[in-house]
Amino acid sequence: MLMPLRPIQVGKLTIEAPLISPPMAGVTNLAFRRILREHGVGLASTEMVSDQGLLHNASESFRIMRLDPDEHPVSVQLFGGDPGSMARAARLVAQTGCDVLDINMGCPAPKITKGRGGSALLREPDVAVAVVEAVVDAVAPLPVTVKMRTGWDQDSIVAPDLAPRLERAGARMITVHGRTKAQAYTGHADWTLIRRVKEAVSVPVIGNGDVWTPQDAARLLEETGCDGIAIARPSLGNPWIFSRTLHYLHTGEVPPEPTAEERVATALRHLHLLVEIKGEYIGVREMRKHAAWYTKGIPGAAAARSRVNAAETVPQMEGLLRSLLEARATASAEDRQVEAPASCRI
Repeated sequence: MLMPLRPIQVGKLTIEAPLISPPMAGVTNLAFRRILREHGVGLASTEMVSDQGLLHNASESFRIMRLDPDEHPVSVQLFGGDPGSMARAARLVAQTGCDVLDINMGCPAPKITKGRGGSALLREPDVAVAVVEAVVDAVAPLPVTVKMRTGWDQDSIVAPDLAPRLERAGARMITVHGRTKAQAYTGHADWTLIRRVKEAVSVPVIGNGDVWTPQDAARLLEETGCDGIAIARPSLGNPWIFSRTLHYLHTGEVPPEPTAEERVATALRHLHLLVEIKGEYIGVREMRKHAAWYTKGIPGAAAARSRVNAAETVPQMEGLLRSLLEARATASAEDRQVEAPASCRI
């Protein structure tokens, strides 16, 4: 049964299509967000930014928060484990003009959790609540949201009990990744816990985890009753996951997968956006991983990966990407030549 997405209200903000791109370190920069918006993302987030980085005036932290005047609505995600420092840093986030401030209670990376940030807050529910209260007080009326996991490990599932407390503290939307911190990105997301959170709160709930196809998105909506969907890893090299999901949820028709030509064309556009934002040296090097994601499955892509990872200039990267299509066209032509005599014998 299809369950078309409907707009949701987060404070005074209306998210017309609640398909959300959550933060991914080293990925969800301005170039990536621009491409996702072209494919129907309703709310995109920056990479997560450290409260300590902002308070110590780290240039990288402020660079992460660079926004495009035309990309609204946009969310900035902040991480840290101290209510006071989170409140002070939140005031700096609010100055960016973002539409949402999201608090990270989900990242499982040790470098985040060792500072009591990310999913470490799930081990200290009282501190987690205090962080939300402090940030809400600091930035009102800017909507404050939370992205969380289900718990630290399977023996300490806290999301269904913690979510109502976060709502009372002022959180205006809660995104739940159906895995524990201990799982990281392994195993399967437990959608039953997303449903339990949805049943426990009155604010919008966004489901996250294991949505790799439009059909997965429909199942997540049906099984959890959540108000929207956050898609992270499945969008790497695949912004079409958003446009195809929207089309399917509204029509019941599964659009075709993007062609090799479409994938390479989008990769080239992504390359130029990265270079425009970060310069050729950094942009080309950051594009290496994206090129691998965009071209995965295209004949010859695996063999070309070492050359892609050695590309240092825009012409080099462009040439490598275009060569995949040329090799594919040559192979197709050779196949047709081989098949022709057989067809003549029929």
